[in-house]
Amino acid sequence: QVQLVESGGGLVQAGGSLRLSCAASGRTFSGSTMGWFRQAPGKEREFVATISWSGGSTNYGDSVKGRFTISRDNAKNTMYLQMNSLKPEETANYYCAARRLGPITSRNDAYDYWGQGTQVTVSS
Repeated sequence: QVQLVESGGGLVQAGGSLRLSCAASGRTFSGSTMGWFRQAPGKEREFVATISWSGGSTNYGDSVKGRFTISRDNAKNTMYLQMNSLKPEETANYYCAARRLGPITSRNDAYDYWGQGTQVTVSS
């Protein structure tokens, strides 16, 4: 079992930056593929980024490549998402997720555990 708690969301102007954190509890964090997703009102949940258990493999959604960076610190049971050059259309609730088993993937149905989300609002 893995429990996930996101933090770091807030209000930022377009072009600004935020760093999200996902604190995990449970014995399997260090062995789990992790991911970030986001969901805006009235829209489907969208893949943002994923990272392997070692941090050696990552993948990003096309819309965030070159601006967002996913990372993790297994010693602290924490995953991060550094978001730069934010755009108003990226306003959403951002969720972290963990897989029990399996490699990195953008499929949200492949993740077994989800946090409650942290709201990111980007003003124009």
